[in-house]
Amino acid sequence: MSSHILVVDDDPDLRRLIADFLAQHGFHVATAENAAQLRLAVRDQRPDLIVLDVMMPGEDGLSAVRQLTSERNPPPVIMLSALGSDTDRIIGLEVGADDYLSKPCNPRELLARIRALLRRAQTSVEPTSSAPHPIYEFGGWRLDALHRDLRDPEGTYISLSDGEFTLLRSFVEHPQRVLSRDQLLTQARGQDCEVYDRAIDSQISRLRRKLNERGHPELIRTVRNEGYLLLPTVRRL
Repeated sequence: MSSHILVVDDDPDLRRLIADFLAQHGFHVATAENAAQLRLAVRDQRPDLIVLDVMMPGEDGLSAVRQLTSERNPPPVIMLSALGSDTDRIIGLEVGADDYLSKPCNPRELLARIRALLRRAQTSVEPTSSAPHPIYEFGGWRLDALHRDLRDPEGTYISLSDGEFTLLRSFVEHPQRVLSRDQLLTQARGQDCEVYDRAIDSQISRLRRKLNERGHPELIRTVRNEGYLLLPTVRRL
């Protein structure tokens, strides 16, 4: 079955152009013009990926993606915006987007990023007979890698975006080992990492904030000029 893409943009002409282009490349495409329609489509259609405009009347894309990524197992989100500065990209990534493209964008670049995100999402949830997805325990936390279920030491469910989940899985698979930014990009993004912006630091910042916000001790440490380190011992069940 073809992947289901939801395109959200208040500009009807651009919305139609993107939808038609993606449909020509084999995707099932639905469209929405605002955040309210986005939520209805996510609830009723469960898209595999969302292409989301930032600057929409009423509730903007940043607010919409912030709410979306607070829910259980949200789909990957690529944000499109006429605001293309580094600061704008960082804000988009920090609120929960998996990728960020400036308008106007090359449609083939958008297509490449969609395909890369879908491949990453598929490999992150599909078990294989040779590489089962175990449960990891670290510092009182528990990560079920098959069901993408993270629980804090009190048993509370913690929602993770697709990018945050793949990063955390990389850390628990390589505990107490310094992972460079390039290593994390390759492991979390796959071999398609060259099509992404410099998003790894924002993804790690969001993941670290979720792990620390309940008052728990530091779990991910920055090792200056080297990378990042998961501190606790990891037990694989």
